Amino acid sequence: MAPRLQKIHFPDPQRHTMKGYFTQSIGLLERLNKGEKVVVAEGYLYNFEKRCYLKAGPYVPTVVLEHPDLVKQLHDEFVRAGSDVVLAFTYYGNRQKMNLIDRAHDLEELNRSALRITRKCADETGTLMAGNICNTNAYNPADPNNRENLKGMFKQLPQKHSNKSSKLFTNSQGGLISPSCSLLYPIGSSNGEWEGAGRSRFNGPLEEGADFIVAETFTVFDEAMIALESIKECSKGLPCVVTLAIMHNPAEDGEERTVDSVKVTEAMKRLEASGADVIGLNCMRGPETTIGLMEKIKKSGVKAHLDAVPVPYRTNEKAPIFMLLKDPKTGKRAFPYNMDCFMSTRDDIFEFGRRCDEIGISYIGVCCGNSPHYTRTLCESIGRTPPASKYSPDMNFHCVFGDEDHTDKYRKEQGEKLQGHKA
Repeated sequence: MAPRLQKIHFPDPQRHTMKGYFTQSIGLLERLNKGEKVVVAEGYLYNFEKRCYLKAGPYVPTVVLEHPDLVKQLHDEFVRAGSDVVLAFTYYGNRQKMNLIDRAHDLEELNRSALRITRKCADETGTLMAGNICNTNAYNPADPNNRENLKGMFKQLPQKHSNKSSKLFTNSQGGLISPSCSLLYPIGSSNGEWEGAGRSRFNGPLEEGADFIVAETFTVFDEAMIALESIKECSKGLPCVVTLAIMHNPAEDGEERTVDSVKVTEAMKRLEASGADVIGLNCMRGPETTIGLMEKIKKSGVKAHLDAVPVPYRTNEKAPIFMLLKDPKTGKRAFPYNMDCFMSTRDDIFEFGRRCDEIGISYIGVCCGNSPHYTRTLCESIGRTPPASKYSPDMNFHCVFGDEDHTDKYRKEQGEKLQGHKA
């Protein structure tokens, strides 16, 4: 591992401000095509769950409606830590999830509010704004209307019921279907709550000025393709980032596959051929088990820009995804709320960023479990000094482990004894 810097110098005080750090006025693809790196901070869902503003289980981003000031603050903190992108917190802000908590009526307000908060932060800081869609948890290959149903979720917001009679029927999952086969209200909601497909979900990102769209966390390749098709049909040419979340489903030759058994390298080639601008992996896997897959993707010959956004957990060969991690003390599954003992260190994230730089991965970030200090570390690993680096650790000043200029002899001896102590 490359040694970490002990001290970071800032010759220019303006470097400490966001406006002095983020000066780009060009778009995502222009930056990537010039050979620049783009850092994205994700992980809003887990961050707010840990801070007790979001419920684990349903994982619906109602904090956008209930505490918009906190969402704006976290956007600001991630940008200050070096994120080039402000990602709209609409992850799981879809019909299926909103209906699960009986708040389907808030669907459009949640999405629109999240986008406006994001746009405000991006405007204030000179960063890129990204709209977001994700896995639906409604994929069902046994349903003959599966593709139409998912496209309806990706592309359209429902309208409130107008009390007009219409010819509607239910699909095999209980979702209300129009004669055109689009899913008009969420699976399991009551008849009459929603009628007809409303405004496009992409109207919001377009009207609020998104620079690109992120479609992420697809464990099923076919669902990722449906999402990509929806983006291409509705987003009026906005660049798109499409990422898969790879579970543990190895083929006979050992290569990991999606849940619907498409090899990772083949999936990337097909996403590229279908028009995705940036392709790669997010979520599920920590830095160690993400980087190995990214190396294979890089060697597969794809030409699209690559994306790597792992979770900050110490997944490994035996437990390549964080859902398989077991508490070393109890032997029980650690996911989702007992994973603290598996958190990545800052050095883990630093090494991940360094490896991405070596491989040539240009769009990098941290997913579920992220915090500003991880994003700052990732930026520093590729040679950047974001505003938050003003407060990066400098152990020269520590009372026990500091250098001779800043630590007295007595405490220095204590530190040396501690460093030489064997447990």
